[in-house]
Amino acid sequence: MLTTVLAFIVTLGILIVVHEYGHYRVAVACGVKVLRFSVGFGRVLLRWQKHPEATEFTVCALPLGGYVRMLDEREAPVPANEVHRAFNRQPLSRRAAIVAAGPAANLLLAVLLYAASHWIGIDEPKAVLATPPAGSLVEAAGLRSGEWVRAVAPDGSDDWQDVASMSDLRWRITQAALHGEALRLQVSDRDGRGSRNVLLDLTTLAVRDVDAALMKRIGLVGSWSEPLINRVEAAGPAAKAGLQRGDRVLAIDDQPVADAGQVIDRVRASAATEGATPMRWRIERAGQVLDVTVQPRIARDGERRFGRIDAQFPSPEMVKVRYGVVDGLLRGAARTWEISALTVKMLGRMLIGEASLKNLSGPLTIADYAGQSANQGFAYYLGFLALVSVSLGVLNLLPLPMLDGGHLMYYIVEAATGRPISERWLERLQRGGIALLLTMMSVALFNDVARLLGLH
Repeated sequence: MLTTVLAFIVTLGILIVVHEYGHYRVAVACGVKVLRFSVGFGRVLLRWQKHPEATEFTVCALPLGGYVRMLDEREAPVPANEVHRAFNRQPLSRRAAIVAAGPAANLLLAVLLYAASHWIGIDEPKAVLATPPAGSLVEAAGLRSGEWVRAVAPDGSDDWQDVASMSDLRWRITQAALHGEALRLQVSDRDGRGSRNVLLDLTTLAVRDVDAALMKRIGLVGSWSEPLINRVEAAGPAAKAGLQRGDRVLAIDDQPVADAGQVIDRVRASAATEGATPMRWRIERAGQVLDVTVQPRIARDGERRFGRIDAQFPSPEMVKVRYGVVDGLLRGAARTWEISALTVKMLGRMLIGEASLKNLSGPLTIADYAGQSANQGFAYYLGFLALVSVSLGVLNLLPLPMLDGGHLMYYIVEAATGRPISERWLERLQRGGIALLLTMMSVALFNDVARLLGLH
């Protein structure tokens, strides 16, 4: 819990400071006087100012945002000798540059964070497939448990791209699914022997949510790991059945087992009835084949029931994904562009009803993921921070009043008409923008709570 809170505070602090620093730095470069640089809103907790005429830097009690207050005749009288430093007196190009600098700073930060994550390197599961669910696209394509996806290419193209890990494979397939494109996969066995090409027809999917359910429909439910018992907890169902460390599971209820994921799924499904159903296991131990009966216990997660046997299986094989300085930067820029395009696409689809509003996330989800990524390691946390930085940059560029994109929209109208939008219309647009933002925040918070309660 403490890690989650600290990671969330650090995440907000870094992203807010970088965003506002973008506005501040370009304003100063354009000769505009900055009165205050604030992290947070409300009561001032910390204050620093070099001298009375310099910018005042503050940290306030409510940390969900920040602002840069510039000299502006629309907000307060400006001395005649400083009128030339007022924001509202600047040429249109300078005002637009100052406003756009905040989101641009977040996007640039994302490039650097993704690059740093690539430079450090991340341990990720190898792109070896677990048993695909029945009826999934992966199963329909003829892919099998234990096959290693080495590269992917759009259908009809020979532009093969190497697949670095299971996370990389998920990302490429998700993008293809959202674009309604088929994808060719180059696969071999998990040791790299043999090679064949398989067509994954993603054009049949109607994608509304990018979530675990989508991955299950596609057939990417996890990475392959051996059906080998790694640990047995004392007095648990596995121990009572006589299972031991090193036992290899060959079949359950006369159905062959290809990987640990199948074992786990069948154990969990055993609690579908009131009492967990006993299971007949065939195992291999020290070269001998044995039959044992395993009686799972029932566990609960809220209203959900599932079976457990209190035994563990090996983790999937991991690979270190790391790139050099130049390649890391290029991949950081590419990933930032891909995430930005995906964010805009999903927002557009939500707007026209082709994607669910469940895809909106709020501060509780961000805090949860911040804690999880921090626990996984520094490189993972940098990747998470980059993702949120991209989202903040893109969202602020939306043409909504109260956001930077809304101000840029005003400037586009001013450039087209030769005069600024009237104060009357500005006031109306601001009210509409506040109402829309509050609605979006309410939906995002509702989704957060629903996810925590297991309703999504």
